[in-house]
Amino acid sequence: MPASGVSDSGRDGRIVTEFEGSEEEAEAALLRAAHTYEHGLWKVRRREIFKCSSRSYFIRLQSRLATYGFLIQLAELVHDSDTKQLDRPAT
Repeated sequence: MPASGVSDSGRDGRIVTEFEGSEEEAEAALLRAAHTYEHGLWKVRRREIFKCSSRSYFIRLQSRLATYGFLIQLAELVHDSDTKQLDRPAT
């Protein structure tokens, strides 16, 4: 399941990481991503993590010059129109 980050400033969605596993494993991977996500900031001085639900966290990162907020959340891929995915044998 991908964990997606959405920047407050740009509102652009991006995939932070992709993960396959159980729901509990995906939630643990999301929390690990919350503890390590830096959005390319040069130096994070302070990190605050707010739990919105077991599937989403709001992260506030403070650098030397500014403070940024990001919402990261789990999303489950339920459809992919990529035909290459259809050619793979089921496991």
